[in-house]
Amino acid sequence: MNNSTHKRFDSTATFACLFVIVSWSVNPIFVKLLTNDTDVWTQNVLRYIVACLFWLPVLISALSKGKVDKKIWYLAIIPVIANVLMQTLWVKAFYHINPAFMNLLDKSSFLWIMVLSLFLFTEERVLLRSKRFWASIVLSITGIVGVMLFDERFGSLQTTIGILLALSAAILWSVYTVFVKIAFKDIDSRYGFSVISIYTVIGLLVPGLFFGNLRQSFSLGAKPWIYIIVSSILSIALSHVFYYTAIKRIGAMIPSLSLLATPFIVIVLSGIYFKERLNSWQWFFGILLLAGCALAIWSQEHLNHKQPA
Repeated sequence: MNNSTHKRFDSTATFACLFVIVSWSVNPIFVKLLTNDTDVWTQNVLRYIVACLFWLPVLISALSKGKVDKKIWYLAIIPVIANVLMQTLWVKAFYHINPAFMNLLDKSSFLWIMVLSLFLFTEERVLLRSKRFWASIVLSITGIVGVMLFDERFGSLQTTIGILLALSAAILWSVYTVFVKIAFKDIDSRYGFSVISIYTVIGLLVPGLFFGNLRQSFSLGAKPWIYIIVSSILSIALSHVFYYTAIKRIGAMIPSLSLLATPFIVIVLSGIYFKERLNSWQWFFGILLLAGCALAIWSQEHLNHKQPA
């Protein structure tokens, strides 16, 4: 018997998930650091311009060789609308609340992704029969709730605006995630995100010209520009493509569940840069959260894999 035909664990998708976990764990730190030097509009525009320029040569080369289907330009419209709105609200939230708390609220998006995915994609409903999948959800939700409830800033009236922004961004992220899978099912992940980044720059630049202060970019020092460039390439340009790859190979829910590890990592990093501290209960529930994420990735063997991205 050929064991390879029964191999269900997808190492490529797993690596993609792990890369995204790391890159999107450091991203909130960079975004928060930039709040001291830029307004929300300027930060958004500059970071997406860098991300756009990173993949633009690849897209131009593919277009010149006829490798890109013209339908990609209209297939990207719905994901782009969700992405522009999500990106605006998400970054704006960091001007009101700290990275760790923000990232925890942001993870509520996996619940919306789960509902949308189960409703839209019949191939993902096989997860409903997986005990590991349900166990991962229980552990993940328990971890998130525990870390949130034992954070001293949770429920503060001063964070109300930030909470609303974060939760709204989480809903939009779920729409973006699911419709990316629909739109770019048969399209190279690099080309898909390159087109999205072009549209997103335009979508962010227009309000940025009216509400932002883009002239700030000319007075930024070396350190803010390092934050912008590194976070743009690592946490936008590369991570989105890896995220698309994982979605195409194993569906939307598993990559989203694996991202539940990021709040715990962000809390640690935020403690280093912003003096946020974990108490013993938060450490306990953080470990449960990581356990749930690991179990979610393991449960991917219950999926019928699609073709490589």
